[in-house]
Amino acid sequence: MIIMTNATALAASDARSAHETALSKSIARLSSGKKIINPADDAAGLAMATHMEAQVNRLAAAKSNVANGVSFTQTQDGILMKVGKALDRMSELAILAQDPTKGSGDLALYDQEFQMLGAFITDSAAKEFNQVPLFDGTDIDIAIDSEGGTYTMPGIDLADTAYTDATGSTIDTAANAQTALTNVLAAITKLSEDRATTGVSQSRLAYATETLTVSKENLTAASSRIMDVDVAEESTELAKNNILMQSATAMLAQANQLPQNVLKLIQ
Repeated sequence: MIIMTNATALAASDARSAHETALSKSIARLSSGKKIINPADDAAGLAMATHMEAQVNRLAAAKSNVANGVSFTQTQDGILMKVGKALDRMSELAILAQDPTKGSGDLALYDQEFQMLGAFITDSAAKEFNQVPLFDGTDIDIAIDSEGGTYTMPGIDLADTAYTDATGSTIDTAANAQTALTNVLAAITKLSEDRATTGVSQSRLAYATETLTVSKENLTAASSRIMDVDVAEESTELAKNNILMQSATAMLAQANQLPQNVLKLIQ
C-alpha cells in the first residue's frame, strides 16, 4: 500500500473526465441539432457537407433563374396571343375590303381600324420584362444547374419582316387589301412559329425545374445525414454518459478513501 500516489483515484478521475467530455458533446449536439460541432468531430464529413450545402444554394439560385425564365416566356406568349387576335381581325378586314359593293368611305373606315391594329402590333414589339426587351430577337441564356450550365431561349422578333410587311400594309383599295391579306397571312404563320418557340422554351424550363427540385432535395437529405444529429440515438448516448459520469464520480470518491486503510496498519 502507498499513500503518495493513488493510481486508482487517478484512473477514476480520468474516466470521469472522459465521460464528462462525452456528456458535454451530447448536450451540445442535442441543443444545436448538429452532429458535427467541431471540425475534429468528422473532418471529412464536414468537408463533404460544406460542398453539398454550397451546391444546394446554387441549385436554389438556378431554380430562381429558371422560374424567372418561365415568367419571361409566359409574358411573351401572353402578348403574342393578343397580337394573334389583332392579326386575325386584320385578315378579316382585308377580306371585307375586297368587297366590290363597298365604297371608298367604307374602305377608309376599314383601313383606319386596320392601321390601329398594326400600330398595336408595332407597339408590342417594344414591350419589356424587368427592363429586358421581350421581342428584339435576342437569344437569352439561362443558368439551369449548379455548375453554370445554360439553356438558350431563342429570341422572338416582332420587328421581323413578316410582321412589318403586315403592319405596313393598307386596305384603302381592293388591290391593296389583297396584298395586305397575303402579308397578314404570312405574319400569322410567323406568329404560330413564334408561339411554338415559346412553348418549347416553357417545356424545357419545366424539365429543368423538376431536375433542380429533385437534385436539391437529394443533396439536402445527403447533407442532413452527415450534419444533423439523430435525436433518438444521441439521447441514448446522453443518458449513458450521464450514468457513467455519476458512476465514475462515485468510484472516485471510493478511490479517495483507499489510502485511509493505511492507518489501520500503523495504529
